[in-house]
Amino acid sequence: MATIKDVAKRAGVGVGTASRAIAGSGPVSAKAAERVRKAVEELNFRPSHAARVLQNGQSQTIGVFVPLIQGSFYTPILHAIYTNLRATGRHMVVDFGQTLDSERQDSLDGAEFLVDRGCDGLILMATRLKPKDVEKLMALQPKTVLLNRSAPAYADRCFNPDHKTAGAAAARALFEAGHRKLAVIEGPASSADNVARLKGFYAALAEEGIDTDSIPRVSGDFSPESGAAGVRTLLEGRKKFTAIFCANDESAMGALAYLQQSGVRVPDDLSVMGYDGIDLSAFTVPPLTTVLIPWREIAKNALNHLLNLCYGTELEVKRDLEPQILWRGSVSRIKG
Repeated sequence: MATIKDVAKRAGVGVGTASRAIAGSGPVSAKAAERVRKAVEELNFRPSHAARVLQNGQSQTIGVFVPLIQGSFYTPILHAIYTNLRATGRHMVVDFGQTLDSERQDSLDGAEFLVDRGCDGLILMATRLKPKDVEKLMALQPKTVLLNRSAPAYADRCFNPDHKTAGAAAARALFEAGHRKLAVIEGPASSADNVARLKGFYAALAEEGIDTDSIPRVSGDFSPESGAAGVRTLLEGRKKFTAIFCANDESAMGALAYLQQSGVRVPDDLSVMGYDGIDLSAFTVPPLTTVLIPWREIAKNALNHLLNLCYGTELEVKRDLEPQILWRGSVSRIKG
């Protein structure tokens, strides 16, 4: 197996020059770089990961934490990070939690695990971290960005959708479609992003003159099972409604399945709106009307910012990524 010394000898340059040419960093003349490139090809040289770490103190690896590996929400986010990371010639290590209830401690343990694995930087998707937790993690690894979490002291490291605005957009969309009698399947009260979207939703309805205290609502955990259970509870109640807002798409998909099995026609008898815009929402029966949160783009820009921090690159970073309503077949328009 060829070594860096073999490459340097074949190219007629010093070991340091060969190392810089292969790493793509530091001063190397165009002619020397070309000789090194040819030597690498002729010798079929592949620098070892350990050698790269020893050379520049970097593992070329980014650590990623997500709360759960289940359902269809986190997979596209991980795929976006992986695809864009590999395009730069780097890799990722993923850690994930056990349950939503243990997310806070799982996040702290996961970050420590990823730092111990020599990751150059971290992307953490952890909504239940407390301010003191964020401060602790930033001290552990200063090159950390947060997805779906706001931390005023580290605002430049946070890539968090405006859930309050998105929730308000959902309320206005249903109101403008003629719905005045609404019901809600909420997410967990311990989830900050759930609280924000519901705050925006109810505030927008109040601005339209809707008595939000009279809106029937049930709590869920973002799962399809909780969506099915939630809509069953709502239908068993005494209050009538024409549309249900679900705090995420997976609970909306569970609600749709239950309604179909119960003989309730969507949207003729009842309209259903979701939140997030996951890929599968386009393939329900009927296709789910939802609030699209551009998670792939958010993840990509968070990664770009982290790569700039870790490796001194100058990748473009966008922050103002607006949610939008995806109108599909699960919401009817009620005429005046």
